[in-house]
Amino acid sequence: MRSGSRCRLGGWLLQYSARASEVPPARLSSAEHTTKGMTVNTPALCFRSKKILAPMVRVGTLPMRLLALDFGADIVYCEELIDIKMVQCKRVVNEVLETVDFVAPNERVVFRTCVRERDCVVFQMGSADAERALAVAKLVEKDVAGIDVNMGCPKEYSTKGGMGAALLSDPDKIECILSTLVKGICKPVTCKIRILPSLEDTISLVKRIEKTGVAAIAVHGRKKEERPQHPVHCEVIKAISEAVSVPVVANGGSHDFIKEYTDIEDFQQATGASSVMIARAAMWNPSIFRREGLCPLKEVMQEYIKYAVRYDNHYTNTKYCLCQMLREQLETTEGKKLHAAQSTQEICEVFEMGSFYEETTAILEAKKASLKAKTQDEDEQMEDTDVIKMAVRFDKREYPPQITPKMYLLEWCRKAKHPQPVYETVQRPLDKLFCSVVTVAEQKYRSTLWDKSKKLAEQAAAIVCLRTLGLPEGKLNEGENHLINKRKRENQEFLNNKEHEDDLLVEASHKRAHFTEGASDSSSSVVRR
Repeated sequence: MRSGSRCRLGGWLLQYSARASEVPPARLSSAEHTTKGMTVNTPALCFRSKKILAPMVRVGTLPMRLLALDFGADIVYCEELIDIKMVQCKRVVNEVLETVDFVAPNERVVFRTCVRERDCVVFQMGSADAERALAVAKLVEKDVAGIDVNMGCPKEYSTKGGMGAALLSDPDKIECILSTLVKGICKPVTCKIRILPSLEDTISLVKRIEKTGVAAIAVHGRKKEERPQHPVHCEVIKAISEAVSVPVVANGGSHDFIKEYTDIEDFQQATGASSVMIARAAMWNPSIFRREGLCPLKEVMQEYIKYAVRYDNHYTNTKYCLCQMLREQLETTEGKKLHAAQSTQEICEVFEMGSFYEETTAILEAKKASLKAKTQDEDEQMEDTDVIKMAVRFDKREYPPQITPKMYLLEWCRKAKHPQPVYETVQRPLDKLFCSVVTVAEQKYRSTLWDKSKKLAEQAAAIVCLRTLGLPEGKLNEGENHLINKRKRENQEFLNNKEHEDDLLVEASHKRAHFTEGASDSSSSVVRR
């Protein structure tokens, strides 16, 4: 492990409560970023002579990426993330964890990153649509060092949507996606492919890819139908390396070549590649990147757990990655306990890290509480003399069915000939709560209490307005409810109109019947004549 990395998280425990909760500003382009108001030049990501953590589904999350960097990896790829899921995400700065999160509509964190990896993490996406790929790239490009498109995964979840290895049979689409990305963003663009059935077709494809302007091509030296137990085709990767001038990154050597750090260079020489990308060997033991040699597995797993706790990694993902490291040791007592664990805390206890879990979670909770209090203080200190405030909440149990304060306020505005109420609602990033300000007759009103939904916040704002103006708000204890009576009248009028329409329809039906009878009789008489 690099100097000082072993105690990095321990030092964080001592210093965390005193540190500012800033997330440094994102880089502005591939060549510059802002630090304390200044623009600082930073080198673009280079893909020559690098040791790279490969993209791996369920493995390449933040804890694994950071651990690989600790042990010596130069570049780390995240797991493949599908474009359709990513375009629905919103970017959220997590002040508690000091991360940037890309959060789905269901509040699940799809991608989490931090400043530590910003200059060396490559975001890999699965996509079969150029415009959608560009939308995702623009969403994340300020928080990553590069963008990669998966064109080699042979698994059904990737290929069924025309992504992954399915793209290898559609060079036109490959060219369209990569060209669109290269022209549309500032960060380096790469792709990861598998070899085709013939060397000639493979060389033709990579030359076409090179012309799109990509920064590198990662090549898994197997065909899409081949699996890890099949030998990696080093000679094909070498032919590719000789055929193009863009950096070629060799991948697929974990089974045949890479067992320790010195094997990485052997694989690079065998393939003639510019760099080496490591998947399963790194999944089994991320210290494969350590120049001094592999670390004891238990030590590696404990370091991984520290990052998992520190960055609130979901326990199922943490458990999965640890199981991949244990491999044949899963049947040991420790392995069985890990398999049975149902929370991050239980995982920590398996590896004698219960106290670390308690200390770290306590610090995170304290920081969350501190930030929440600070936010509330800032809200209270806002000198917004134009807004009338009151500490109220909307409880639907206090109102008749289908009657709300918003309805009462709207009804009053119509009678008073005011414009209808205008609601402005914001969500607080820290706790995801909502606050709404309603404007009525050029006066603003809001509740000082934040609510768990936009609808509840708007109802609370309406209550503040109604109470300030001394108007009824429709509560059950207010006696006769004119809106309920109005609804009853409207319902009765509707029923009366409906009955009248039914009567007219019946009358019309009878008339048609009489007309048909008359016409039939007339027709019969004609026939008789």
